Amino acid sequence: MNSNFGKGFGRSGKGKATARRQSPELARNDALAHPGLATRVAAAAILSDIVQGGHTLDEKFSAEAAPSRLVGLDERDRGLARSIVTVALRRLGTIRLALSQLVEKGLPRTCGALEWDLIAGAAQVLFLDIPDHAAVDLAVRAARLDARSAPFANLVNGVLRNLIRRRDEFLAQSDPLEDDIPHWLSARWRRIYGEERAQRIAAAFGDEPTLDLTVKADAESWAERLGGRLLPTGSIRLDSHAPIPELPGYGEGAWWVQDAAAALPARILGVKPGQRVLDLCAAPGGKTAQLAAAGARVIALDRSAERLKSLSANLARLKLEATIAVGDAAAFKAEPFDAILVDAPCSATGTARRSPDVLWTKKPGDIAALAAIQAKILDRAFSLLKPGGVLVYCVCSLEPEEGEAQIAALLRRDPDAAREPIDPAALGLPAEAANADGDLRLLPFLFPHDDPRQRGLDGFFIARLKRLS
Repeated sequence: MNSNFGKGFGRSGKGKATARRQSPELARNDALAHPGLATRVAAAAILSDIVQGGHTLDEKFSAEAAPSRLVGLDERDRGLARSIVTVALRRLGTIRLALSQLVEKGLPRTCGALEWDLIAGAAQVLFLDIPDHAAVDLAVRAARLDARSAPFANLVNGVLRNLIRRRDEFLAQSDPLEDDIPHWLSARWRRIYGEERAQRIAAAFGDEPTLDLTVKADAESWAERLGGRLLPTGSIRLDSHAPIPELPGYGEGAWWVQDAAAALPARILGVKPGQRVLDLCAAPGGKTAQLAAAGARVIALDRSAERLKSLSANLARLKLEATIAVGDAAAFKAEPFDAILVDAPCSATGTARRSPDVLWTKKPGDIAALAAIQAKILDRAFSLLKPGGVLVYCVCSLEPEEGEAQIAALLRRDPDAAREPIDPAALGLPAEAANADGDLRLLPFLFPHDDPRQRGLDGFFIARLKRLS
């Protein structure tokens, strides 16, 4: 432990000052009391948990996280920690490349959390509106908290100060596709989409998006009241940094947060009041809310009882009703349904705008494993559909094995399955959103805008099928 944090002072019963030696734990707690330091330490630890430990961003910032890195942080500091972690994940390759040029010999093997302190500090210097001196000072203080990284505190100071001096140079040489996308994914996207579209996908993932909302009714009026803009698809895109519960309409259940792309599958399903509808893999519940708001009698199924608690709470706030069931979508049994929505578990590579952790927690083998699960769920779902009934299948993935290939395989397996082409214009989408078969392949660079926060949407694949007999 650095000697600067090893001692404290107290007073004897007689009022004389006496020195006493603090325990390492007390010394660390005293050091963490420095304004902003605990936030940076939490951010660095969460980065390590995600990239090295395979945890998700939402998991590490949830109230149930164990162990929690956010103990003692207020809402504002938690928000700042999340901003640091999110931008560090979004631009991790660019940050690491810059640091590698500033620490040419690399970091020592036994230096504790030094790498993550540097990455958190570099994320602030390069991409966040935080004073340079604060980013450097707090990164140095964070390094001094760990006996293994404390000897390198001066290195942290020098590296980040050099980064500030060469900031424009490093940002100018950054290539999002080459640097900020894992190589196995960038190679896939080049092969699938071609160089130009792969570059545009990677560039879109470098933007920090604002919030999209789905409203129960009167979207135009709510867009004006919330100071947002109404997208051609019917979602409202905000231009606000206010906490969600403080926005007009939250308490009365007028709307819910849902990416513009994620709001499309339920619209495409086109349910009518009174229809019996199954929402498979339903949590967190945005699509369930859409179906219930349309007047359908919805069964919302998910295998996670914990996630269904959040779904139930959201429905209560929205004053909407659905039957909630815990179960395996690939084995669920019930009487046939008029309509079924399958939002299948997937690699989620299309969501990296909002969840950049997916780029660093997914592995090449995950896609094949998930595709096998998706095929089982799709077969089971189609078997639960009434003759003449409609099924919408969707995944928030850019990988064809999880989208186009799933539908092609089902059509080969089941002669009762027929594709119903989707008209992108009817949904407020450009013609390029549909593929040659009439399915939607939404890429994250759709919806261009001069403001990076206002453009784009999640990457999705959506197909609509009908049961013939």
